[in-house]
This record gives sequence, structure tokens and C-alpha cells, in this order.
Amino acid sequence: MTTGVRVTEHSITVSAQPADVFALVAEVSGWPQLFGPTVHVEVLEERPLDGCRSEQLLQIWATAGGQARTWTSARTLDEGAGRIRFRQVVSAPPVQSMGGEWIVEQDGEGTRVTLLHHYRAIGDDPAAVELIEQAVDRNSRAELAALKAGAELGALRGELMFTFSDAQQIDGSAEDVFAFLDRADLWPERLPHVARLELAEDEPGIQHMDMDTRSPDGSTHNTVSIRVVFRDRRTIVYKQTRVPAAMAGHTGRWVIEPAEDGAGIVATSWHTVVLDPEGVRRMLGPQATLEEARALVRKALGTNSSTTLRHAKEFAEEAHAGT
Repeated sequence: MTTGVRVTEHSITVSAQPADVFALVAEVSGWPQLFGPTVHVEVLEERPLDGCRSEQLLQIWATAGGQARTWTSARTLDEGAGRIRFRQVVSAPPVQSMGGEWIVEQDGEGTRVTLLHHYRAIGDDPAAVELIEQAVDRNSRAELAALKAGAELGALRGELMFTFSDAQQIDGSAEDVFAFLDRADLWPERLPHVARLELAEDEPGIQHMDMDTRSPDGSTHNTVSIRVVFRDRRTIVYKQTRVPAAMAGHTGRWVIEPAEDGAGIVATSWHTVVLDPEGVRRMLGPQATLEEARALVRKALGTNSSTTLRHAKEFAEEAHAGT
């Protein structure tokens, strides 16, 4: 196998306008709901350049080859030219360097999207080169397919995606509440709706969670999630990589903040859900509406979140009373 810098190209045709497609690639806050491998993205720095150009520094958490990784990337966005160049500033092993470009061009009445990559493995190790090549190919095909689906849904995507939250005021310490949420491996003995949970750390601050949840009718359903733990911010961000049938995607976060009135703290559970119309029909019947599906999903997720928050409150307030 030839070593050194490798170059790949993937492309797809999208039945949507270039400006709409470009916006989906440019707006990284929506990536976890759009791209399957992406767990979480944060903009660390951003500055405008000349004309329609700007620069960003991103930290990205995503899965590759079955493992969750994080790296820092720099991007140059040129909206006028329909191009977004990127390069990893800090790569995750076995990648030594990686960069590339999104090219979004008018193609008849639609759009042609080309995704370029160039990369090198640490030490030009042939096994690592093959591993990276497979991950880049798999993720590029998945991202382009997801971009096409998201862009072609257009306005309907806004009907399928919704966000909600549940909050609990707690007279206890943020550290104790965070410890309860962080130690998800103890949830089966602490939470009535958790039947089984396996928790592993892919790398420091990145958790892989496999959980069986009990439904009110006694049945269980399985979900698999990647969690990104920000201990300094007392925040946990997660993405379910295996979701119930009615959902195409589910991301969320646990946030612990001081209460506005200064009395204790507030723990909040946020959810963003993308419904799967086919899954909704399979679960609820062919006449089911998206409104009905939203209400059922909101109730199910909200009930579990509120239960978790209530038990976190009891845990933290008991600890506080004992001090």
C-alpha cells in the first residue's frame, strides 16, 4: 500500500438550491441532528475576513471506526464561491494530519456537492492508513447522504425537528447533582426506569452508554449514546446513536446552573428530536400525525428526564442535609 498523503473525493447531487445546502454545511450547531457521526460541535473562535469570507476554529466530537474521538479544526468559509476549506489543527490518533474542502455548486436546477479529503497517518503506518481510509469513506458517504436528505426535506425538516426541556430547582450543591448525572453506571440502582446500563469511557471526557429503559407497560427498549462530559461547566452533552423507531435522531444535554433567585441551583434536561415519518407510521399506525408523535415522544422523554432530575434532587439534598 502506498503511504504518504492520501486524497479522496466523494460527491452527490441534491435536489435543492446551493444556498440552502451551503447553509446546512456552514451552520455547525445543526450537525449533530444532521450528520450521523457528529456528536457535538463548538465554535471556539470566529472572525470575519473580506467579503463573504470568514474563519472559524471548531472543536468536534464524532464517531469514526466505532470509536468516539475529538479534534480541533480550522475552517475558512467562502459563501460567494460555495466553498468551505477545513484542516484539523489537533488531530486524534492514528491521524497525523487531515484537511479537505466542501464544494457546493449549481447543477442544473439542483446542487452538486463534492467533499474532498487529504490525510496522513502517524508514521505512515499501512494499517492506520487503511483504518483512516475506511473511516473517511464511510463517514463521507454517510454525511453526503444525510446532507441530501436534510436539504431535500426543506421546510418539512422544521416540522420533524423540535426541542424541549424539563428543569428542577435543587437545594443542594452543583457538584452532587453533577456526580449523580455523571455516574450513569449507578443509574440501574438509583433510577426506577433504568433496567440495565453499561458505561465505558472511549477517552477522558467521552463516555459510551448502552442502556435498557423500562416503559410504563413493563416493556424495555434499548438506546446507545455517546456522552461528552464537561466537568468544569457541569454540563453533559449526548447523542443517541441507537434510537427508538419513531425517531431519526435524538440529542440532548444536562445543564446545572445557579438559580436566578440565588436559592440553590437549577438542573435542566434539554432534548432535540428529529422524527422519522416512516417509523412514526410503523409505531402509531398509518393515520398517525406528526403532532401526535411529538406529543408522545415529548411525554416519554420528559417523564424519564423528570424522574432522573427528581432523584438527582433527592440525592443532592440528602447530601446537603448531612453536611
